[in-house]
Amino acid sequence: MKDRSVSKLKIVIVDDHELILQGTISAIQSHFVAPEIYTAKYATAGVDLVQKVNPDLILMDLSMPQILGGTAYTEYGLQLLQYVIEHHPDLNITVQSSFLQAIVRLILEIENHPGGFTIADKSSSIETLLKRLDWSIQGVHYTQDIQTDLQVRPEWIEVLKLAFEEGLQDKMIAQTMNRSERMIGHYWSKIRDVLGIYPEADKNMRTLTYIEAKKAGLID
Repeated sequence: MKDRSVSKLKIVIVDDHELILQGTISAIQSHFVAPEIYTAKYATAGVDLVQKVNPDLILMDLSMPQILGGTAYTEYGLQLLQYVIEHHPDLNITVQSSFLQAIVRLILEIENHPGGFTIADKSSSIETLLKRLDWSIQGVHYTQDIQTDLQVRPEWIEVLKLAFEEGLQDKMIAQTMNRSERMIGHYWSKIRDVLGIYPEADKNMRTLTYIEAKKAGLID
């Protein structure tokens, strides 16, 4: 955590919802002493701001466009979050989003992040958000609002994305990942074990896997 005076606190906010953005700015200005606030409405602008400003704290949504005028997706917010974690290890982070469970895809990186890291659902009160910002600035890690005990490998996430976001069957998934179909089958078995899905005569395993993976935040 950076050792700076609160009166010189630099905060970057990345959120493409104008009403939420303005309300958040107002609350932060009332809560902190003369904060320097910088805003961005899409992921690449967020990267540029963090590089330029070197802030003490970033407050960010997960669902956002990648570029100006683009469509908002959780994946773009996760890419920004991953960039911040990898390239700015001392930066304190608060994620405010309606899709918090998606951060399980980066949970190992988050657990190893030296700076503060907290989360707040967008439905939470402004008082809760301000408390999580305070905690993050103090170097606290808070992820208790989500299930973080899933042990999921990156290749399993790739299988889920190829299957459910791109609509590929196992043969094409195997070709895309340069794996054998048998290995893809093994990945499916491991994924379903983690999600607690096991064969039963009256259940569609693929449908159940999609439902539970989405619920767990592993896919959008």
